[in-house]
Amino acid sequence: MKTIVLKLGGEIVHAPELSVIARDLRTLVDGFNRVAIVHGGGPQATALQKTLGLETRMVAGRRYTDAQTLEVMKYVVAGQLNVDLCARLLASGVMGVGLHGASGHMIQARRRPPRVMKGAGPEPVDLGLVGDVLGFNLPLLGDLFERRYVPVIACLGCDAQGQMLNINGDTVASQLAGALGADALVLVTSTPGVLRDVADPSSRIPRITHAEFERMVADGTISGGMIPKLDESFAVLASGAKSVVIVGKLGEGDLARAVLDPGSAGTVLVG
Repeated sequence: MKTIVLKLGGEIVHAPELSVIARDLRTLVDGFNRVAIVHGGGPQATALQKTLGLETRMVAGRRYTDAQTLEVMKYVVAGQLNVDLCARLLASGVMGVGLHGASGHMIQARRRPPRVMKGAGPEPVDLGLVGDVLGFNLPLLGDLFERRYVPVIACLGCDAQGQMLNINGDTVASQLAGALGADALVLVTSTPGVLRDVADPSSRIPRITHAEFERMVADGTISGGMIPKLDESFAVLASGAKSVVIVGKLGEGDLARAVLDPGSAGTVLVG
């Protein structure tokens, strides 16, 4: 039995690829594996803000969250996307349970204090109603896993006073994987894994250790935006997760294979 945290971007929720993912999730759950899903919804939130005539303000790549933006995030992330994702999973026989930070205080958070951010100058930056994760309601997750439900967690935290807070979905997924000591944090991306040649899908690298990652950066095999992405992924391993699996362009059975037979699909990162 494995414990798996699956991070899905908001764009996946309505994509045809989700049907393939859902069928593989059914295989994993039927095999008595414990699966939790964390999802975001940035693109849909930005689209709704535009429709409503609200400005989307980004600071050093992060969304500034004022009161109106937080309302949009509630409507989109904890509302439409969470409901639609649970419904699409149900169509494949996966019993998803939609959750957010205030659901049994699933994501315990506090408002992030102003801090200096790369690319935003020397002064501390206040991102508004943005939270840092303090912890999770792990007993509630355990009860759901025991009954073979799949927690579907929207990336909104909540503080002890009931204030909802916007949190980056990758951050929630990474910290949840660490808190659970997950066998795998699975990141669904636009590529079939880490490639030696970005133009050649067949150049997939099945498995990378941290030492191999450093060598591949030094010799230029891994470059550009993939460096910080993998750097962050290796940091997840230090927090308690046993592996990080990067997958994408998923065909039938690819997700299940990537988890149950590490290296057979996607790229698995290990310490």
